Amino acid sequence: MATENSQLKTPPELRPGWSAPRPEKLPEPTIWPATLALGITFLMWGLVTSFIISGVGVVLFAAALAGWIRDIRHERTKH
Repeated sequence: MATENSQLKTPPELRPGWSAPRPEKLPEPTIWPATLALGITFLMWGLVTSFIISGVGVVLFAAALAGWIRDIRHERTKH
């Protein structure tokens, strides 16, 4: 086991013009994509059935879009 730990692999050589990828932080999961999809679903369903359901879809869509944009803006200011 001591020989396995002492033989650490070195990163492979990069081709000319290439750079090493920088580590990226994954975005935190949010509810906004699912809410946006639900708003679109209600909007389309309301076009077939009732304008009230379309209104609910528009409200959900607008709230989800605003919330998602707010989360993205706050996430970028943290870095």
